[in-house]
Amino acid sequence: QVQVVESGGGLVQAGGSLRLSCAASGSIFSLNVMGWYRQAPGKQRELVASITSGGTTNYAGSKKGRFTISRDNAKNTVYLQMNSLEPEDTAVYYCRYSDYADAYVYWGQGTQVTVSS
Repeated sequence: QVQVVESGGGLVQAGGSLRLSCAASGSIFSLNVMGWYRQAPGKQRELVASITSGGTTNYAGSKKGRFTISRDNAKNTVYLQMNSLEPEDTAVYYCRYSDYADAYVYWGQGTQVTVSS
């Protein structure tokens, strides 16, 4: 089993920044993918960005540029730096942890990000 715990959400004004953190613990896979997803009210959960244990990143749509994903493999922790936040970024942000084959997937409980206009 793998435990996934997010932190760093909160309330911020438009144009502001937040950094989310997600730590994985337990039966860690040596080759893994950690990613951030978000779900706004009434919408489907969507990918924000992901990063492999080898450092390969993937960003969804227009997220690259304002959002930066990074990780510390020694701490099994992934970060999401969010800049120039917009009210449309308001959502619950979830951390996802999986092996490379996506056979084993674990989700965190989510952290709320609210951007006020």
